[in-house]
Amino acid sequence: MKRLSILIFIVAAMFMVACNNYLDINTNPNSPTSVTPNLVLPQALTATSFVLNGYNTYGSQLGGNVSNAGGYGGFNEYVTYSYTSGSWNMWSPTYDNLEDYQYIIDKTKGDAANIYFNAVATIMRVHGFQLLVDAYNDVPYSHALKGASDLTPIYDKGSDVYAGLAVELDSAMARINRGNAMATKNPIDKYDVVFSGDMSKWMQLANTLKLKLIVRGLNNSGTKVAFANTSFDPNGGAPFLTTDALINPGFARDINRQNPAWNNWAYSYTGTAGNKAWVPTLWMLSWYDGTNLKDPGRGAATFFEFGTIPSNQIGNQLGRETVDAPKCPTGGRWYPGADRTGTSAGNSKGVLKGPNAGYPLMTGAESYFLQAEAYVTGIVIPGGGNDVTSFRNGVTASFTFLYTLPNLSVSGTPAADAATYMDVTNAGAGKYLADYSSASGNLQKLEAIITQKYIALNYIHSHEGWNEFRRTGYPKVVESPRTATNSFASLVSNQTARPDGLPTRVPYPTSEAQYNPANLPSGIDPFTKLIFWAK
Repeated sequence: MKRLSILIFIVAAMFMVACNNYLDINTNPNSPTSVTPNLVLPQALTATSFVLNGYNTYGSQLGGNVSNAGGYGGFNEYVTYSYTSGSWNMWSPTYDNLEDYQYIIDKTKGDAANIYFNAVATIMRVHGFQLLVDAYNDVPYSHALKGASDLTPIYDKGSDVYAGLAVELDSAMARINRGNAMATKNPIDKYDVVFSGDMSKWMQLANTLKLKLIVRGLNNSGTKVAFANTSFDPNGGAPFLTTDALINPGFARDINRQNPAWNNWAYSYTGTAGNKAWVPTLWMLSWYDGTNLKDPGRGAATFFEFGTIPSNQIGNQLGRETVDAPKCPTGGRWYPGADRTGTSAGNSKGVLKGPNAGYPLMTGAESYFLQAEAYVTGIVIPGGGNDVTSFRNGVTASFTFLYTLPNLSVSGTPAADAATYMDVTNAGAGKYLADYSSASGNLQKLEAIITQKYIALNYIHSHEGWNEFRRTGYPKVVESPRTATNSFASLVSNQTARPDGLPTRVPYPTSEAQYNPANLPSGIDPFTKLIFWAK
């Protein structure tokens, strides 16, 4: 556990103020104030965990991970897909977070002593903009984050943003290399609430983010982005993430200090129950309970009362109880721990784990599955690996994340359980989604890789599973006849003529129509307007 006592006050202050729209001026130009960039970095990284928590919620609701529970109302557009500009609020928090990183970049530009702060902020700027593009496609980028000098920024094409982000990552990695060669620079370790100043890990994260850009930008269906450079920094022979990148400024069971996912979905710091209005879908459980794949290890580590857990199909019997409300326990269905009082300091396996658990910025599993896809599709990457090893490492990393406790010790035998899952429980012909050795040809290999990524990111980074489904069509859904375990399309949607019955994106927020109407893209239909990399 990182001990950053000074940061607790910074983080607490941040939690108690509302997020600003990205068009806002964060400082009063008539009374300018200045904050040391090193003090901005920890609160910006911590704020990213809250931003990601919002994306995970959005992704889980669109991507088939969760369904409406019984005894609750207000689902409306979430089950009918009648999305409005107010359906989600990812835009403003993301741009507000980006303003913090931009502040660090601007204040440290050309400052050799703070070269690491500049590089880290640049990497995180890339991370934030990719989140926006993957949700909205065209976004303000080249003219964004300029404060009062440009309050109505133009929108850049999503593919152009991707190309620009890859260049930014190259420059960030070059700055890290320059910093490594410098005898004197300001230390970053006590302000870095992700890697504690380990710049080789930041290099791995930068390479892995670039790999994600290239995998989606080149895509399996043809080139979508004109990248200036598709190479990677060798980073001493370990170019990509091999472990989970966790944000943890000192999360604890206390006011304004809890892991944001725990605070939303499990318990408040007082022990009050979090959101209980959502339950797992039958579709999602089918990847654990033997319907599609059998996965008792990750099933028990992910869900409370796995095997008897109440579940539902999105939109089922809208307006009536479909799952007994009393069967939605305090702590929710994604906290498997036995202590249901909400007063635990955190000692569980799983997705939520506890109020003190680190929030994943990127998982090792996602990194390995990106590498596996690169090998299959012919993208040249360093490291000397192959798709088989990367696939198996991805599955093992998924088990390891779920079996890891908040204090980073491991409970159980994730490597052994992962091997059993791939080689015994789901072995044989027709089981290639887990038994990669039985995959025949690149299409089955790609389906296995993306399906396992979808499972590995369930309720961790569900937005990434949703992104990959839209990009590749995996995991496969049956268009007709649909059942609760072969499709996650809502039962009550009649908004789309798409054969799969699913939307493709969400609208831009109301704030854009109010503050930047001249540049706001028009004609955005959630069922026909695709993200540039989507099928």
